[in-house]
Amino acid sequence: MHVIGTAGHVDHGKSVLVKALTGIDPDRLQEEKERGMTIDLGFAWLTLPSGQEVSIVDVPGHEDFIKNMLAGVGGIELALLVVAADEGVMPQTREHLGILDLLDVASGVVAITKVDLIDDPEWLELVQLEVEELLERTTLAGAPILPVSALTGEGLPELVDVLDLVLSNLPPVSSSGRPRLPVDRVFTLAGFGTVVTGTLIGGPLSVGDEVEIVPPLLRARIRGLQTHKKPLEQAVPGSRVAINLAGVDTDQLQRGDVVTPPGWLRSTRLMDVEVRLLGDAPQPLAHNAPVTLFVGAAQTPARVRVLGQEAIELGSRGYAQLRLSHPVAIASRDRFIIRRPSPAVTIGGGRVLDPHPRRRHRRFQTEVMEWLRTLAEGTPAEVLLQQLHRLEPLPAREFIRESQLEDGVAVEALGALMAKGEILVLGEEAGSSEGLVHSRRMLISGEGWERLREELTSLLADYHRAHPLRRGMPRGACRSQLQGRARRVSDPAFNGLVAQAVKEGVVVDEGAFLRLAEHEVTFTAQKKAAIKSLLAEFGASPYSSPSAAQCQSQVGEEILNALLDQGRLIRVSEDVLFTPEAYQEMVDQVRAFIQREGSITVAQARDLFGSSRRYLLALLEHFDAQGVTRRVGDERVLR
Repeated sequence: MHVIGTAGHVDHGKSVLVKALTGIDPDRLQEEKERGMTIDLGFAWLTLPSGQEVSIVDVPGHEDFIKNMLAGVGGIELALLVVAADEGVMPQTREHLGILDLLDVASGVVAITKVDLIDDPEWLELVQLEVEELLERTTLAGAPILPVSALTGEGLPELVDVLDLVLSNLPPVSSSGRPRLPVDRVFTLAGFGTVVTGTLIGGPLSVGDEVEIVPPLLRARIRGLQTHKKPLEQAVPGSRVAINLAGVDTDQLQRGDVVTPPGWLRSTRLMDVEVRLLGDAPQPLAHNAPVTLFVGAAQTPARVRVLGQEAIELGSRGYAQLRLSHPVAIASRDRFIIRRPSPAVTIGGGRVLDPHPRRRHRRFQTEVMEWLRTLAEGTPAEVLLQQLHRLEPLPAREFIRESQLEDGVAVEALGALMAKGEILVLGEEAGSSEGLVHSRRMLISGEGWERLREELTSLLADYHRAHPLRRGMPRGACRSQLQGRARRVSDPAFNGLVAQAVKEGVVVDEGAFLRLAEHEVTFTAQKKAAIKSLLAEFGASPYSSPSAAQCQSQVGEEILNALLDQGRLIRVSEDVLFTPEAYQEMVDQVRAFIQREGSITVAQARDLFGSSRRYLLALLEHFDAQGVTRRVGDERVLR
């Protein structure tokens, strides 16, 4: 299925030609029939000699109705440019051709109409030469040019054959992406309800599918599908489709909305773009200039924020941000047109590079310009890598979404980068890139990992130098300090970084503490003697041990903290410490006592261990906090 769009100056015979080719009058409005000109979009269809079925979008040519022309031209694959033999190239001929060129419509056929009005062969030849010259610098250069008459039928069979041949040489329409139908008509049909029409792109839609209408974010169900007034179970991309929607009313929808599967397409009011200004535009495109944006079937006023230069010159390209007055639903690589609002004239167009930039850019920021150049000119792998450099570390699913690439393209490029070691899955074996599309696993570039590994090891090395007797750096302190140095390191990213460092043997993860693999706590002979003396006191009186203050006075704060880090002493309160052996014996005896007696009081515990209330109250409160016991009045029971 293919879509042909007409283009050309008002009253050059587009609608009459379409009716002669198809037998269908595309002028559906009474006003159009009375005025003899197309005001809104018209539709017809035709079966070519090869059996190919094509849709024809007939667009208005009058200057006042160009906005309606733009609503219909976005989904066409072949342009049928119409030039009247008696008038030749006219202003809307040039403007329509410029629009087709900006939208990158690369296939076309030119029909020189009304040849029945021309008696002079030389005049007809001059018109053909004028058209050839006009096409030379556009995407339609070299397009076939055929003289026809819709009135007498002259040249119509040849035109049909050429259309058939050109369409046969076009590549098949891709159906591997996400389906989108930009809505160009909304109406109610008796007995059916809400109906929308448009040209389907990206992928198929089926009866019964749940869909979302963006930007109003309404959910609906496809009750029925039609192409060329024939009911379908499934509509394929590249076809004109009418969708009967259940669950929404016509007054909730408008031209420019997009029908698509739920959950992926978002509307925007800010987008990064590459702009090409027409050589015959009235003036350069200045920063903050007002324009009217046309994309898909939508239109909205916008402001242009020119990036990297003061203005975009005539006939040249540049990067910009567009700030939109109303939200539109678009995707990366969508083509658009911009017109000057007053006097209304087409001045340029281009491609959407990033439909959802995170913020307004500074106009002359090097990093931003490099990113936009990569989006505009880079391979999918280059786009992914540049995106990761900007935002890393990043969960895989968010990374793929932010890349603005189709899932299949992104997965293929990601797999190639992972195979070369340019992208890592933090703390894990790489595995298959296909499994990362909806994954929360953290990705980082090879360069980004080297930079953050250096930050992490430097942080730990500094801590070890400052606290050589500590077991390691507290995990929370390490996380907060690394996040202070590298603001994009979220908590999941930090855990991934640690896991990757452990995997590479750089860091040892001891739960609450992190240390460099080579870090060891060592004591001098003098400190070892002090430790031995202190622990002897604990051994001599295991249940009435020296207080924390006494320990610190005897061996110093650093050594006391080292003994606690190493587990050679256990703190049960701010001032009460025990050896691990005494602590475990007390746990066992308290458990046994409660199992035998049903509960234990502080006084009973004091008698059990022959110690003072100060020690046993601290111990039982510690047991409560650790979940060993539970307090009931003045007693403790096992939890």
